Amino acid sequence: MTNVFKEKGTSEFINRIHNLTPETKPQWGKMSVEKMLAHCNVTYELIYEDKHPRPKGLKKLLIKLLIKNYVVGDKPFKKNGGTAPAFLIRDERKFKTEKDRLIQHLEKTQQLGESHFNGKESHSFGPLTIKEWNTMFSKHLDHHLTQFGV
Repeated sequence: MTNVFKEKGTSEFINRIHNLTPETKPQWGKMSVEKMLAHCNVTYELIYEDKHPRPKGLKKLLIKLLIKNYVVGDKPFKKNGGTAPAFLIRDERKFKTEKDRLIQHLEKTQQLGESHFNGKESHSFGPLTIKEWNTMFSKHLDHHLTQFGV
């Protein structure tokens, strides 16, 4: 799995993102390329911005019990899988804006490095290990870049 905390891993993802164009079509699913980029940005908004409400109580417990291992585990995501409500992009987005934001998020994550994320509390899953953070970042991004053939 690509390590987003290492410069080489970040560069690999950025190169793949640069291969996208506004005309790139998905190999499966219904998302447009700009909505896919915005969808991928949500992962980083949950860390770097305070714009999504945190799950609480029973909802948070259920997310940790039922979804956490799927998201931070090594098993790849399935095509056309379900999407958490916060990750649904319903409004129109601009390709260049979302592309630039995603690249900035990747660069920021790499610059902060593993030590910043070691044991850091995730929005929905509680504290995660470096491996869990990396798996979550890499698996999600790889899944969607593969969806769009890059």
